[in-house]
Amino acid sequence: MIQTVTDKFKYPFEWLDIMEPSDEELKSVTEKYDLHESSINDWLQIDHLPKYEDVGSYTFIIFRIHAENAASEADTVTELTDKVAIFMNAKTVITLHKKQWSGPESIKKNQIDQHECKNTHHLVNEIIKSCLATYEVSSAKLTRDIEYYEENMFLKNRKPSLLEGLYYLRRKVEVTRRIIMLSHDIIEKMDAPTHSNTFTRDTRDLYVRLTNIYDTLFENMNQLVMIYFSISSQRTNEIVRVLTVFSVFFMPLTFIVGIYGMNFDFMPELRLRLGYPAVMILMGAITFGIYVWFKRRGWL
Repeated sequence: MIQTVTDKFKYPFEWLDIMEPSDEELKSVTEKYDLHESSINDWLQIDHLPKYEDVGSYTFIIFRIHAENAASEADTVTELTDKVAIFMNAKTVITLHKKQWSGPESIKKNQIDQHECKNTHHLVNEIIKSCLATYEVSSAKLTRDIEYYEENMFLKNRKPSLLEGLYYLRRKVEVTRRIIMLSHDIIEKMDAPTHSNTFTRDTRDLYVRLTNIYDTLFENMNQLVMIYFSISSQRTNEIVRVLTVFSVFFMPLTFIVGIYGMNFDFMPELRLRLGYPAVMILMGAITFGIYVWFKRRGWL
């Protein structure tokens, strides 16, 4: 579907927004605006990473935006992000994407109709800023998810799926952070000295802020995973400690029972009238003594 967001008769530039074009539409646009075949091939690759490239008569940019409805177990580039291709020259901007994206409508309403976009470079800068903003929304959700897992771990309300959830959460943070890092070249080119202005510096500031946010999230996730294994190890040690205490209690009792279970003919204690109660009292005294000793040592 080809949508003309702005036309060259009313605005200083033309902006075509194309969502999931058919083969005929793609061929028509390619021929009309003289788009290079390599650029189209790059856009057709669903997992292509961000790039900035000067292709003769136009500039070609691939930017990845965060998917609006990513699944809870999404952990790959194609599952977490959607691709937006941008073709820009002095008079025309073409954006290509395969999924619904609210950027064009928002930019037209808040920037173009307010006469804030004077040229195509300014427009593309606003497009990239809109793409970056999708990661800001995602960072807030990731922060809430990290707090949820942190609370569950420290309150000892562990669920069977906790470790699996931590894995997917860490993957989300790692993949998203990597995509943002790979977009650095685009931000640098847009805010180059020859094009730098207040608007491009705002985009750079947003990029720097997102980079810091996702760096912090990545560090927090690594610490959270380490804390999880540390708590698991501590709980295992607690279980081993309890089992060790039980074994210490029963070791002397088992020793006594082992001796009197050997059934030798010449064991005088076996024929004593008070032999049985004496052994039971001895076992009780040993158990009580072990308990008092453990208590004084602080092991119970």
